[in-house]
Amino acid sequence: MQDFAGRARFVSENYGDSALARRYGVTRYPAIFVDDVLVATPKDFGFFGKGEGPEVGRYAPLKSAASHERFRADLTRMVTLLLAGKKEEARAQAAPAGTAEIAALPAFTLTDLEGRKVAREDLAGRAVLVEFWATWCPPCRGTLAWLGALKQRYGDRLVVLAAAVESEEADVKKLAADLGLPLRFAMGTPELARSFGDISAVPTLFLFDGEGKTAGVFYGAPPSLHEEAEAKLRSLLPAP
Repeated sequence: MQDFAGRARFVSENYGDSALARRYGVTRYPAIFVDDVLVATPKDFGFFGKGEGPEVGRYAPLKSAASHERFRADLTRMVTLLLAGKKEEARAQAAPAGTAEIAALPAFTLTDLEGRKVAREDLAGRAVLVEFWATWCPPCRGTLAWLGALKQRYGDRLVVLAAAVESEEADVKKLAADLGLPLRFAMGTPELARSFGDISAVPTLFLFDGEGKTAGVFYGAPPSLHEEAEAKLRSLLPAP
C-alpha cells in the first residue's frame, strides 16, 4: 500500500468474522478484497503441496517470486481502478465468488505411515474426520491433539485420518511418533487434495457421516472449532 501514498490502507479480518466473505459466499481463506470487490479467492492461491504448478491457482506456488509478482500486479491494478472511480471495470475483472464444497467423502486410496491401505470403502458405517495439516503449522498441532482426544472418546465409531501436506515425510513421521496419537497419519498427495476440492489453507477439517455424506467442513483453527465440530460429530454418532 506504500505505492499509493496514503490513499489506500490495509485491513485484516479474522476468518469467520468477515461480513464481506459471508456476502460473497467465501468459506475458505485467504480472500482478498479491494473495497467490496473480490480480487482473489482461496482457490487462486492453489494447493499446499509438492507437484502443483501455476495452472492450479493464479498465484500458486505462492512461494515463488513469479507468483508474488503476479499477485502484486493484479492487486495494484485493482486498487488503481478503484481509486480512479472505475468500480464497474474493476468488478468485470474480479474473481468469481463462491466456493463449492464436496457433497460426500470422495473415492480415494492411500497408504498410511504404518503401511496400511486406507480407502473410502473401508470407512463405511462410521463417522469420518479428515484433517489436512502441515508440520510447519503451529495451530495444526493443537488440532491434532484434540482429534486424538476425540478418537479416544468415541473409539471405533469414529475414524480420524490426518493427511499431511507441504511437509517432508521424515518430519511427519517424527511428529506423529512424538505426539503418539491414535490417528491414521498419511501423506496428503496433490491427487488426494484435489479429490477433496483442493486444500487452500491448513488446518482444514472435513466431517462425514456413516453414509459418507459431508456433515461439515471447518477451515482454520478459530476458538469455536472444537465446540462446533464435536457438537456436529455427536449428532452423527449412535449411542454406545
